[in-house]
Amino acid sequence: MSSDLQTILPSNIVLPDDGQARFERYLPVALEKLRAKVPLDEALNDAARDILAAFAAERLTIYEVADDKLNLVSRVKTGLRSFKDLKLPIGEHSVAGFVALSGRSVNLADAYDPAELVAYAPRLRFLAEVDKRTGFRTREMLVVPVLADDRDVIGVVQLLNNRRGGRFSAEAEQAAQALAKVVAVAVRTGAEIERPARSRYDALIAQRLISAGNFALAVRAARKRGADVEQVLIEEFAITRAQIGQALAEFFRVPYETFKPGRDKPVELLRNIRREYAEANQWLPLSEGAEGVVIVALDPERALAANVARNVLGLDRARYVVTTQAEFRSTIDLFFGQRGGSGNLGDLLIELEAESAERAPEKEPGALEGEEESVANNEVVKLVNKIIGDAHQRGASDIHVESYPGRARTEIRFRIDGSLVPYIEVPATFRNALVARIKVMCGLDIAERRRPQDGKIDFRRFGPLAIELRVATVPVAGGVEDVVLRLLQQGEPIPIDRLGLLPHDLDALKTVIAKPYGIFFVCGPTGSGKTTTLHSVLGSLNTPDTKIWTAEDPVEITQKGLRQVQVNRRAGMDFATVMRAFLRADPDIIMVGEMRDAETTAIGLEASLTGHRVFATLHTNSAPESIIRLLDMGMDPFNFADALLGVLAQRLAKRLCEQCRKPEVADAVQVQTLLGEYCSELQATPRFKADRAAAEAAVLADWVAMYGDPNGQFRLYRRAGCTACNDTGYRGRIGLHELLVATDPVKKMVQERARVADILTIALAEGMHTLKMNGVEKVLAGLTDMAQVRAVCIK
Repeated sequence: MSSDLQTILPSNIVLPDDGQARFERYLPVALEKLRAKVPLDEALNDAARDILAAFAAERLTIYEVADDKLNLVSRVKTGLRSFKDLKLPIGEHSVAGFVALSGRSVNLADAYDPAELVAYAPRLRFLAEVDKRTGFRTREMLVVPVLADDRDVIGVVQLLNNRRGGRFSAEAEQAAQALAKVVAVAVRTGAEIERPARSRYDALIAQRLISAGNFALAVRAARKRGADVEQVLIEEFAITRAQIGQALAEFFRVPYETFKPGRDKPVELLRNIRREYAEANQWLPLSEGAEGVVIVALDPERALAANVARNVLGLDRARYVVTTQAEFRSTIDLFFGQRGGSGNLGDLLIELEAESAERAPEKEPGALEGEEESVANNEVVKLVNKIIGDAHQRGASDIHVESYPGRARTEIRFRIDGSLVPYIEVPATFRNALVARIKVMCGLDIAERRRPQDGKIDFRRFGPLAIELRVATVPVAGGVEDVVLRLLQQGEPIPIDRLGLLPHDLDALKTVIAKPYGIFFVCGPTGSGKTTTLHSVLGSLNTPDTKIWTAEDPVEITQKGLRQVQVNRRAGMDFATVMRAFLRADPDIIMVGEMRDAETTAIGLEASLTGHRVFATLHTNSAPESIIRLLDMGMDPFNFADALLGVLAQRLAKRLCEQCRKPEVADAVQVQTLLGEYCSELQATPRFKADRAAAEAAVLADWVAMYGDPNGQFRLYRRAGCTACNDTGYRGRIGLHELLVATDPVKKMVQERARVADILTIALAEGMHTLKMNGVEKVLAGLTDMAQVRAVCIK
């Protein structure tokens, strides 16, 4: 044994032959790194690999007791891709929390074995959520406390999975305890080391949003990648842009100014400022008011020292604000236009206004005369490209071009997260030119204004974005046309595990779709994500030994391995015709974009009864109603019951913005309100009829187990508003699901042509959760709020 090991390990430890070489090779190196006078986090991270090698472990986590003395916070973690710190409550809810609570070491051969856990404490349990989230399987665990003065627990060292198999040896446990002593010394020494020179990001460290060591790592990573430190902090350490902005505001002692996409361009203030000057000197005037000119800068102190307000703008009074580097670049793009882009929106509209004013006043706005010239107008071309580019950037699903007769302006709105928001208004003079340009892009007849037309734009032919748009033109009152452009989803389908299904629904769905034959429906209104869900299901079934045919109108999502057919009614290719062709083309799985008539449904049912799996969408409100709708189409109830696998109803609710949502502990009234809405869906089931109070108590107990904190309380979130979500409080959408599995009792009800209410009662008794029940659980999970659930689940 090396002399270094002898100084730190008890003299009675004899390392086994197979482990001695590892310990003597790697452990002294790790200890030397821990003793180095460098930032503590850097030393801990540098030593982690040697510690893993010494103990032949797969993963290492070193926790520190947080300032509140109630939680553990990770200082080092290996094997996890997330840069976000792990946080565990000190208590018996996790092995590491128990070690911090008791000050005792734990050495487990199988973390999932209840008998081993009970041997240490009757209520001790293993926190398996991380394994479920990452797919990692924890086996052996060696967890030792980090003690200050052999008394107070200040942290925990956790080693997972012995690569040599079996429980970590007693000698390894003693070596880990000795290692923890060195960690304790390093922690104490690190706390006493003098802080580095003052930095503009000091507030992030002071607020414990990032440790000094991790900040040093971020600086090194930024230098290595040639990137901004702010970019590294956001992408790799889960620091938000708002947190960086507030840190800058505290450092420079000026307000933090966020980027506002709708900010008006200060034309007079920018008259003598070029883009290159603003980028080089890193300041810009934003507006002028009673307090003088407002100047945003990356370094307000430097701008103030140069007296840019007087020397450049010729103004006496100025107020300085600070912003982040990314937001400063966005402001430059807003004022001067994006490099290589289609120009600044404000400048484009100004040029259109000027050209509109020059046109003959007696000419009717949007007149057809000379329209070919208008379509070719460079400003109109750039404007349409800019509209599509901005819609894609802002995550819009649809672009609405709404025309009005006479001299009224044409309004353009985006549908974002299910709601329409105003974008711009275009002068009436360019109304027809704008619509005609869109028609040209998708090959439609620009002279035909009396009939609706539909087409498709491959935007790669016109701009730098690889996106496709489905276009529909509709004649409206006043002899004008509206246009709606839907941005089609590109790329790979969403993995089925990321659809937002609750665990019990996800397990049931995977079981249902794995059956060798039958028919499965996804139902909901237009825009509820039915096609996206079906493609996720097909993606999970898409293997080299499976032949999958799809009939869609239009083909929105493409997958390699699927044979996808575009329905074309003008050419006689409707859903029924394509389905008949599929049955002769040796399919394993058939997906139908929509079953809207009896013929298509009958062919799908026939295919499902002859050994194929059939997936289809329906426009119905709930899963039980879908069954009645299909029976009303003339399906034989006995054949339909035999073929039916299940029905998934879904809606899309707005997701709370994770950057600004505000947490609050739910009071008794709030919990009772949620419980009442949840259980109102179950009141017809036998369990609730027998004893409603006991049934409600059972539901509440399940909620506490799944969503409650260690004190049995629920944390709900309410919307706030920030620049990331355009001050709406919502960003993105979350799916609400209602999965009806065709069990034997449900099939019996189908055969008897039972009423919707009777099928619903049986399905609920069999374990189905309605859309509202699913929504309530997602409120408890902090994903949305009850207002959004009620909005999409109203009956």
